[in-house]
Amino acid sequence: MAAAQQPKAESGLSAADRILATASMLFYERGIRATGVNTIAERAAVTKVTLYAHFGSKDGLVAAHLRARNQRWWSEFGEFLAECVTTEERLKAMFDAYQAWTLAGGFRGCGFVNASTELTAPDHPGHAIISDHKEGVRRYLEAFATEAGCLRPADVAEEWFLLLEGAMVTASLRHSTAPLDHARQAALRLLPTVPPE
Repeated sequence: MAAAQQPKAESGLSAADRILATASMLFYERGIRATGVNTIAERAAVTKVTLYAHFGSKDGLVAAHLRARNQRWWSEFGEFLAECVTTEERLKAMFDAYQAWTLAGGFRGCGFVNASTELTAPDHPGHAIISDHKEGVRRYLEAFATEAGCLRPADVAEEWFLLLEGAMVTASLRHSTAPLDHARQAALRLLPTVPPE
């Protein structure tokens, strides 16, 4: 799960793709509020008119950034799941995906959580995308818990979700993946077929 690279005008990307790649990089590195459309347009080698023609507004661009981030995350998570056979392997794969995201260059915490703290307008289109992403993670975890035969799969999934999210925040604060390692072991102890270590 590598960090986004600086797009170049001569890279062969369309104007819309350059704008989105540039905005995504800057939103994550600098923050959404701190990144203006002038900077995005200049870095993407387009005019503001072109930016607005493709995305309508900065809010529209933020929503497109979050949708693209969501698609990228699930695509890369699918690669982690590809070789998994058991529930234990699938649960570990979820933690591995979070850890890979943490180890990617320039990690500054969860991009969805970061965005949610900046989008103060309750009707911002980004909120639904963030909520859908996090609920998607929780649904996967509930499916894992159901598959493993946990007595209360929804409750176990919520505990796994809190372990993942809490470990991700702590990893960003400590600049270390150790919290995710500890959280993974705690999550595995909630599996009925995996004895505590």
